[in-house]
Amino acid sequence: MITLTKEDGPADLDGVTHLSIGVSWDPTVGSSGGVLGKLRQKAGTDLDLIAIAVQGADPVRLAGLDSLDPLGNGSLLHSGDNQTGKGDGDDETVTVEFSRVPGNITSIVFIAAAYKKRSSFQNARNISFKVYDATGGSVQQVADIWPSLLSNDNGCLVAKAVREGAGWKLQVINETGKIKQGDEQALMRFAVSR
Repeated sequence: MITLTKEDGPADLDGVTHLSIGVSWDPTVGSSGGVLGKLRQKAGTDLDLIAIAVQGADPVRLAGLDSLDPLGNGSLLHSGDNQTGKGDGDDETVTVEFSRVPGNITSIVFIAAAYKKRSSFQNARNISFKVYDATGGSVQQVADIWPSLLSNDNGCLVAKAVREGAGWKLQVINETGKIKQGDEQALMRFAVSR
């Protein structure tokens, strides 16, 4: 089992064949309170977990939003779009099966974003990113990443898996930034900015 923190630097994923990253959040009433706040909480908050497959310096495939199997072979799978944050456990998950990732993919970047218009990190509470070793059919949590509640940003670069020779390394990044909502190219530029 591996344990990951940002301070540890890249972790060697030797022996890890399947890796999952999940995001969870709680909808909040926000500052409006009253009936309007209760309606907002009932409607929920839409955050998106997105994995971007990168070839060299170029983003080439995206898992998330409306693309659940962007490589077409099951090696990079998204669980689907949760638009409210309601429910227990992870609200959205991306799973990677490293042995099936095409050889031209050099890294996979994991981002969480308030990507769609009128969505906001500030309308969510207790945002958490969990990293799981899903090798052999069992699932063990190996990291729990919490972004700062003080950020006014709408994107978080969670982690990056990088191919190294025949293996992979995973680095926890946990850095926030601004992404123009609804702009897929802005999302891609954010993914390859670090």
